Order: sequence, then structure tokens, then C-alpha cells
Amino acid sequence: MNLRGPIRAAWLDQIRAAATRYLATETRRADIEQRRKRKDSPVVDAPEQISARAQRLAVTGEMPVAAMIEAGRTEPADRITTLERIIGAGNELQPANFLARGARTAASVARISRRSNGREIPQGTGFLVSPRLLLTNNHVLPDRDTVEQALVEFGVEATVDNEPCLPLRFRLDPDFFVTDEHLDFTLVPVRPGADGRPPAEIVGWWNHLVADQGKIVVGEAMNIIGHPMGRLKEIGIRSNQLDLQLEHFLHYSTDTEPGNSGSPVFNDQWEVVALHHSGVPRTDEQGRMLRRDGTLWSQDDGDDAIAWTANEGVRISVILAYLAGLPRSARHREYFAELGPDSGLADGAPVTVSAPVEERTAAPAPAPQADAGPRRGLPARPDAFGGTRHLLFLHGRSQHGRDPELLRREWTAGLNKGLTLAGLAPRDPAEVYFPFYGDRLAALLTSPGTAELAPETMAVDHALAMAPAAPPARDLYEQILRDAAVDAGLPEDEQPPHPAEPEGLGALGSVLVSRLQRQLSWLAARSDLDDLVIAQVFRDVATYLADEPTRRAVLDCVLETVPESGQLTLVSHSLGTAVAMDLLTVLRPEVDVTVLVTLGSPLGLDAVNGKLLVRGPHRPEQVGDWLNAWAAVDPITIGCPLRHAWKGQLREIPVDNPRERAHSIAEYLAHPAVAQAVHSGIAAT
Repeated sequence: MNLRGPIRAAWLDQIRAAATRYLATETRRADIEQRRKRKDSPVVDAPEQISARAQRLAVTGEMPVAAMIEAGRTEPADRITTLERIIGAGNELQPANFLARGARTAASVARISRRSNGREIPQGTGFLVSPRLLLTNNHVLPDRDTVEQALVEFGVEATVDNEPCLPLRFRLDPDFFVTDEHLDFTLVPVRPGADGRPPAEIVGWWNHLVADQGKIVVGEAMNIIGHPMGRLKEIGIRSNQLDLQLEHFLHYSTDTEPGNSGSPVFNDQWEVVALHHSGVPRTDEQGRMLRRDGTLWSQDDGDDAIAWTANEGVRISVILAYLAGLPRSARHREYFAELGPDSGLADGAPVTVSAPVEERTAAPAPAPQADAGPRRGLPARPDAFGGTRHLLFLHGRSQHGRDPELLRREWTAGLNKGLTLAGLAPRDPAEVYFPFYGDRLAALLTSPGTAELAPETMAVDHALAMAPAAPPARDLYEQILRDAAVDAGLPEDEQPPHPAEPEGLGALGSVLVSRLQRQLSWLAARSDLDDLVIAQVFRDVATYLADEPTRRAVLDCVLETVPESGQLTLVSHSLGTAVAMDLLTVLRPEVDVTVLVTLGSPLGLDAVNGKLLVRGPHRPEQVGDWLNAWAAVDPITIGCPLRHAWKGQLREIPVDNPRERAHSIAEYLAHPAVAQAVHSGIAAT
């Protein structure tokens, strides 16, 4: 490789950022290694990820029968352990067509070169994700000028007889160009061949990007196809595995070199799971990159002297979520439709990105970096909706560590689907106020004792594992869990004593513990949402409502990103609906809340609405139209639509969310009636 100038500088920036992320996750990697040793299995991940992976393998018919037989030889302690063993066994056994499918996939991978002074200088790798669109890194194709000078070659490889193939050469079309520096991707069309046919038809294949979760879990093998150092096409299989899932990136072990920038990273079913963008260099205590001999590296040493310790790729689901949040021109809609239905973009549907592992386990959230501080909310563009009407999204729990801009795009993508289905114009994410309290809340939440509980214990009793420590929050958590289970139809003989035994959760006997877990399991059984997730939601709601310093800190954080006057349409979700109710009591009088939308809300529980600042189901006076949407399969709202408690104070509609995304904000916003309510607040009168 011969990277020069701005492209080389951008590549080095990506390497340094990858090294920073790698160092910041050292503790999590050590924890995963300990879990592997404890379970004697390379495959370990959050229960939701394991379940999603097993379900996807089963649905697609890719679960090897031999793997299930192998897992059946033992008696695992629980369902997740069984699924881990099945996935792990399948990781070592592949069907006979594995290599043939890989060869077909490899046809879609191209070498990207830069034409300069009569020379063609290799810059990286790219691959087809539609009949015309090529995906690669931003640092490979950072701008339209670079695209104009680029050459794409498919078939730069050897034949089965080890003879060189005749490459198929194409130019790129800079008139359509989507890129992002942080996610380090560029999406650009490949010009048709001389006969007018799209490139995928000529080379024989393109990769269907899949938005659904369950494509890979920690410990599974990964496969990479690319042009390292500009050489003939090479493939890395088997000696690679996924080590860690971050919010936007994956860390994995494999053999790659700088020319692999822009390579597709596949699972064993040849589905793209990531866009490779950087190696992770070995560094010293000051974060300086090292040579292979352990000495400090300098740019004069050359790229091949760097000591690499891991690799990093951008999650495909995150790239799809970014694309889903973009304003759609006719050209965008045309190209995105070609990505296929699995991308979630073909009909403008939103892409739901499941929370990364660290957001869905019981471990405390990592503290924000001292130099960066907690992430802050995003104000709307000043001229949005004429400057006098405002739209504000108020998120729920478990958003710590996430990018507020990406979250705002995900919410807007869901809303835009609903607006499209309602025959209304889509909106730009920049028009939306997006307060962000996720980092602040995560820093305040505590769950003493959780760290001492083994994963096997937590798998049995999530209700106990998630119980808050402080008595007020602990008692409220127990009450919320009991009320939700009763409202969901828990039989009388399964209900715990009321009131609870005096000793409370701090010294629970086995009978009360089992009954608390049965309440939680009952709610989980009425939906497809994991019981750990339900317990986490109720824990956070209880902590917010019962601990006044936490409530004040969250409200102060939200008030930092709220308009000072005008007509406000307030859309809230999950825990955010309780925060929204409290926010209404502290807003400036110059703010007129014309429309309130609550989605996936627990406000129907007496244990919840009784702890609001309005002290009960009392609608604040400054609220105009109030619409609540709930899903029968959403355990946060199941059995308790708000009309039972807030009699005559709101409009309410049930929505048909898919069971696997029952509590998803994108699913709620995608319903036309919900989108119509939002539109009524921001439309000009």
C-alpha cells in the first residue's frame, strides 16, 4: 500500500481512535475471557444476543443438525447455555457448500485504486451491496474528488489453476455520494458496464445487507475477503473470531493488513456483519503506537512495521440505521430500494438497532471518559417549523454511552415511516430537540451486589439481581413488579404477600424470592422481551421516582435542551414518559405543550403515577392533545393501558408491534396514527 496525504492522515486517525476504544474496553474483554473459562465454551454473549442468534440460525435453516445433537449429549443448566453450546458446536461444522458460497460472495469484492499521473495506486477494498452500490471506508473514498479519480476492479485474483484472472474494471459515479467520518463508511454507485448492465449482473453477485439482529455473537468465527496491501484477492477464514461488540463497532481477531480497509466481514452464513476499517495497534502506557520489535513506531517506519493486536469493523446495522435517518430525495429512495427488503430501507422502514452488550447486561455502565464528560443533548435547528413550533423526543432508559445524534436519527427514521404511511412528508432529524440524560442516569444508578452474583444466579433470579439497594427505590421496585404482574393476569395463588414481609429484599427468604421471579417470568412469558430487560426497566423507573437527587439530576439534564418558548410537541418513550410528566411541571410558562405523545409507558401503574410530581393520575393543565399508544405484547404496558388510571384525560390507541420488538420506539413511531398526532403538533395552522 502507498497511502499518501489526507487519505493516509485519515487512516491514521481511525487507527488511533480504534486503539482508544480497545484500551477503554480492557475490563470487558477480561470479563468475557473469564466467562469462557467458566462455561468451557468460546461462545458467550448477552442472553438476548444468544437468543436472537439461535433464532436467526433456526429460521434461516442454517442450524446444523449435528450441532443440536452434540449439544443434546450434555445437560446444560439453562436454555441460554444450551443455545450457546449449539452455536458453539455449529461454529466447528460447516456444510459442503460453505466454500462454494464463499467463492460466489468473493466475486462481489473489488480492489479500489487511485489514478495519479498515469499510475494506479491501490487504496483499499470495496464490495457491492446492491446491483449498483459499492460500500467502502470514508478514509478510502473521503470525497467526490477522490471518487472521480478512483478505479474499481473486480476479479483481481487467481483462477483455480493459479493463473491470473482478467479483472473487470469500472468507474464510480460521484453524483450520488453518502459518507460519514465517524462510522468511516462511503456508499457510492459503480457505473454500468459498456453494455449498460449493472456491475452486479456482470460479476454475478451482490451482498444483501441485513438489519435484523442475530447475525453473530461473541466467540463465533468471522470471514474477511479483501486486497491486503493491494495484492490479489485473499480470504481469511477460521482463525478469526468476534471478541467484543461495541455500540458502533466490532472488535475481532483475524489476519488483516492495511489494504483490507473497506473489506466485508462475514459470518459463516456469508452475511455481512461489519465493514472492516482499521487494525488496532499495540500501544505503550502513553497510548503511543509500537513497532513489532516493541519500540516506538514513527511514520518513517512504514505501515508494515506496526504491531497489530486486534481489528475493528463498523457494525452493518449501525450503518443501516444512519442511512434510515437521512432525508430522502428521489435519488436516495431509488438507490435505497435496491438494497433489498432485509436492509429495512427498501420501503423507508426504520432500522432498529438492538442495544449493544454493555447496555443490556446487569453490569454497571462504564464511566464516561474524564476528558470528554457525559454526552449532551442536541438542540433543533433554529428555523425548524418556523421557529415557533418545536418537536422534542425524550428517550427512555439504557441509552448511556450511545451517540445522541444517531439516536435522534433512529427516532426520526421511525417517525418518517409512520408519516409516509399516513401520506405526510418526512422530517429532517435536525428539526428535532433531543435532550440526552442517558450518561447522567447511568452514573447515578447503582445495584450493589450485582457484581457478586454469578451469571448462573442471575439467569435464575433476575428479579433479585436487579433490585435497587436503597429501601425507598427497593420497595417501589417490588410494588411495580407486583402491580404489573397482577394487571397482566397473574393468578391469585402466584401472587406474593401484600404488603411485603418486613425484611424486604435485603433479606429475602426463598419463598418471596421465587415469587418475585415468578412475577417477572409471568410478564416475560406474555411477551418475547427478556425478563432481564423488563427487570432493568422497572429498576430504573423505581430509582428515578423514589430517589429525589436522581430525579432532579435527570430533569436538570433534560432542561438543558428544551426550547424556552413556543408550541411544543413532546414525544416520550418508556421511562421517558415518567420524566416527561415531571418535565411538564417545571417547564417555563412561555412553553405551550400542544401535543403530548407517550409510547410504551408504565404510567398506568398506580405505583408509578403515584410517585410523579403531580402525585397521581392528574393531567398537567398546560397539556393540549394527549395520545398514548401501547402494545399488548409490550410487558411495560401489558394489562394496564392508561385509560384505566387516567380516566377521560387522554386519547389512547393499541398498536400491533411485532413480538420481537414489542417495546421498540421505532415500531411505535412507525404507526400512522402516532405519526399523525406528531404531525398535528408541528404542522402550520
